[in-house]
Amino acid sequence: MVPYFSILIMMGFVGILGTAALVMNKIMGPKNFYKDKLSPWECGMPPVGDADRGHFKVHYFLIAILFIVFDVETLFLFPWAVLLADKTISLFIFFEMIIFLVILAVGLAYAWKKGALDWV
Repeated sequence: MVPYFSILIMMGFVGILGTAALVMNKIMGPKNFYKDKLSPWECGMPPVGDADRGHFKVHYFLIAILFIVFDVETLFLFPWAVLLADKTISLFIFFEMIIFLVILAVGLAYAWKKGALDWV
């Protein structure tokens, strides 16, 4: 418990500071609400028509998720590569990482086959 006491103090301080900021904003913040201020805006222009203008592609988000997955893979590969270069790695750890890479390669092949990497 003693090694984590400083972290507990920091979490308490951040919680108190965040709550104090919200309360002070509520107390001291401006309260002049009017129609134009509360209206929704889009790119500096008032919205025209209804909100259901059509569907948008989520392709960008698929690419972003794939990027995050392979970025995390890179984070796992750096310590493994350092140990591999020093030859201080066991055979079990070596094959465990190979299995990890094969699983990610299968996921990449699946995404590629489904067209998640096509810029259409």
